[in-house]
Amino acid sequence: MDRLDKKILACLQEDAGLSVAEVAERVGLSSTPCWRRIRNLEDAGIIRGRVALLDRERLNLGTTVFVAVRTSEHNEDWLNRFAETVASFPEVVEFYRMSGDIDYLLKVVAADIPAYDAFYKRLIAAVDLTDVSSSFAMEEIKSTTALPLDLGA
Repeated sequence: MDRLDKKILACLQEDAGLSVAEVAERVGLSSTPCWRRIRNLEDAGIIRGRVALLDRERLNLGTTVFVAVRTSEHNEDWLNRFAETVASFPEVVEFYRMSGDIDYLLKVVAADIPAYDAFYKRLIAAVDLTDVSSSFAMEEIKSTTALPLDLGA
């Protein structure tokens, strides 16, 4: 991946709705070579997809909760069941297996605290968990989907 590829990626991270011609103009290429580079980045799996970023507040999903999960179960069957359960909940927008004191961390969006509580009750009914701790985000200070392109390979 060279400097032009990174410029293309930066443009698409800023606005995936740009036409190939607009991206090409911004990075200093003609449309055909720019289109080829975009296709190569897609084929290589660097561009996994293109999405629209939605406003959670306007969709009545203004409550963000970070859910720390601890379990005494550490086997593949339990993990598969837990992962399938979590994947089935649309409120979970991010899900990580962690190192340290917390086994799993979920980022959950909900309309409000009662909506989160309903999610919580469904979660604990579906899977045996040792400890669940919820932290409500008071203010979003930074949120981006853009990756820092100059820090990677």
